[in-house]
Amino acid sequence: MSLFLKRALAAMWALVFFVGTADALRVGAAYTVLTPKEPMPLSGGVGTPAPAKGQLGDLFARAMVFEAGETRVALVGVDFLGFPGVLSDQVRAKVKGIPGTNILIGASHTHSGPDVYAFPDGQGGHHGDMEYIAWVVDQTAAAINQAIDNLEPAVLKINMGEAKGKIAFNYYAPQLYDPRCSVIQALRPDSDKVIATLVNYASHPEVLGSKRGMLSPDFCGPLYDRIEAETGGMALFMNGAQGGMVTADNRDVPEDTESMWKECIRIGELLADEALRIVADAPIQAEPDVFCASERLTFPITSPLIIQLFGHSGLDYSSVSDGDSISTQMNLVNIGSAQLVNIPGEALPNIGYYLKKNMPTDHPFLLGLTNDAFGYILSRVDFSSFERYDYVSQTSLGEGTGPILIEQILGMVERYPGPKKP
Repeated sequence: MSLFLKRALAAMWALVFFVGTADALRVGAAYTVLTPKEPMPLSGGVGTPAPAKGQLGDLFARAMVFEAGETRVALVGVDFLGFPGVLSDQVRAKVKGIPGTNILIGASHTHSGPDVYAFPDGQGGHHGDMEYIAWVVDQTAAAINQAIDNLEPAVLKINMGEAKGKIAFNYYAPQLYDPRCSVIQALRPDSDKVIATLVNYASHPEVLGSKRGMLSPDFCGPLYDRIEAETGGMALFMNGAQGGMVTADNRDVPEDTESMWKECIRIGELLADEALRIVADAPIQAEPDVFCASERLTFPITSPLIIQLFGHSGLDYSSVSDGDSISTQMNLVNIGSAQLVNIPGEALPNIGYYLKKNMPTDHPFLLGLTNDAFGYILSRVDFSSFERYDYVSQTSLGEGTGPILIEQILGMVERYPGPKKP
């Protein structure tokens, strides 16, 4: 079947579900622990997981639910390298009170957690612990259901600004990254009591990495701790367009485990402080609109490596893939003055800049590795065009992924209402 026909069929079969309202807002937040009960090998990507030697912090599922009128939307973060859409669908099936189309689940992309992709081991098996993965699904659904139970009246503060200091850089081209941090903070009305703070920033949490053998949320853990200590409300981190290769700026630091963990603390706390600074003086949005659109998008799979990974994974992709293509849930969400769109993988920063530039808001949020984690997403002109991008091209679905994603997101931006200014 031709790519043109596949995309035409995908458009015909797209599920579109959207609702919006301007009723009084309620927000709920909750988290559950995803740390395995016994030490498990740690995955930093494709290949054999590294043995676990210890632990520095817990892994979490963290959920923030927004409700206005009949509309509920859940934003969820899990501390893994990636969280495949077939697992997200299993979580959605266990959630009461929110349509699956309105649940967005993103991975922090820590390189120091267990493999939930169930990557093939090259010997006819895979590296996934299916009992643990099933427990993760249950725990993630429990976090969302608890956040629903915790719904309470709320107002919002929303802002975007440059996060200052030594936080991230682009390993391939140091200045080619997005230093902007987008923040949504929910507070109790007529109070300074914070319910939850969402931080959206693009960077690989790979300071420790899997080779040191320390299970960890990496810099996300100290970020959670700092924000929760400062505000009393829950913290949620969702990554951005951090592909190729936007990572934590721990240059010129000794590579022993103790020094690297100190860097996790420094970077996580600095990003937390910057996020709180950015949102501190934002005006209160008392009755913000909530809107959610959901469509299905199909990508062709042309990468031999990705075909092998999907074909021999311990996960069952048959509900979303025929082997030559794979579909995923795409969302556009307006919450007050913010507009949020998901990226089902690791988009390179130039794609991120272009999408933000074309979103009709001063407060754009790009939720990377959300609803799926398909590897790197490059523009067509970058794909395999020079040696530096060989690795990210090999670990992409294919050359068409970037253009298809950009067309889909910009199409949704045009098809659906934009957010209202505060």
